[in-house]
Amino acid sequence: MNPAASASAEPTSAPFDDLVERLNLALPQTQCTRCGYPDCHSYAHAIARGEAAINQCPPGGAEGIARLAALTRREALPLNPDNGSEGPRRLAVIDEGWCIGCTLCIKACPVDAIVGTSKQMHVVIDADCTGCELCIPVCPVDCISLTVVTPGLSGWAAWGAPQAERARERYRWHEIRVARDLREHDARLETKAQHKLDHLEEETRLTDAAQIDRKRAVIEAALARARAKRGA
Repeated sequence: MNPAASASAEPTSAPFDDLVERLNLALPQTQCTRCGYPDCHSYAHAIARGEAAINQCPPGGAEGIARLAALTRREALPLNPDNGSEGPRRLAVIDEGWCIGCTLCIKACPVDAIVGTSKQMHVVIDADCTGCELCIPVCPVDCISLTVVTPGLSGWAAWGAPQAERARERYRWHEIRVARDLREHDARLETKAQHKLDHLEEETRLTDAAQIDRKRAVIEAALARARAKRGA
């Protein structure tokens, strides 16, 4: 029987939300997405619902699988090779000579461990890097590499509970910041659209009344979508 398919029928000693939280705490919080989910909490939620197997987290390795097995009362399985392999902790390193300051790696980092501004060199904060590797594929000049910092140690032996908790907290603040930035961006666009609507006739180069009405309708529709999105 598929353990992922049968997990939801297995008895647990805690309410669903509590189980999700305990599963999440058993994950290393690298937010690497190699499990196939957007973050560690989503993977924990899928495990609790019986939608995911417990052997999909390479950073947690064999020890991580054992922890998840104990919480879910499932059999501990070998790490699924489709999700990657267990290995030592690695940190991202940016080659100063090649970095073009595109900011794509900054946007990709789930724990805000990369700092820099547009067209300026970016730097990785070693203490906060989880080694998730998400910055590597987005770099257009391939100037990011990974360096091993725990040779001979892998999984939870290379990544302790304090580091996991710090990464979890940084990811939480990252999500808050991203949501705030999106709200502020949408608000700026809405303000510009409202200004254009309020001053359409005096600022437009159009002279045909029908064309002006069509443009007004387009702006009003865009504003309605923005307000509906904000209120959702």
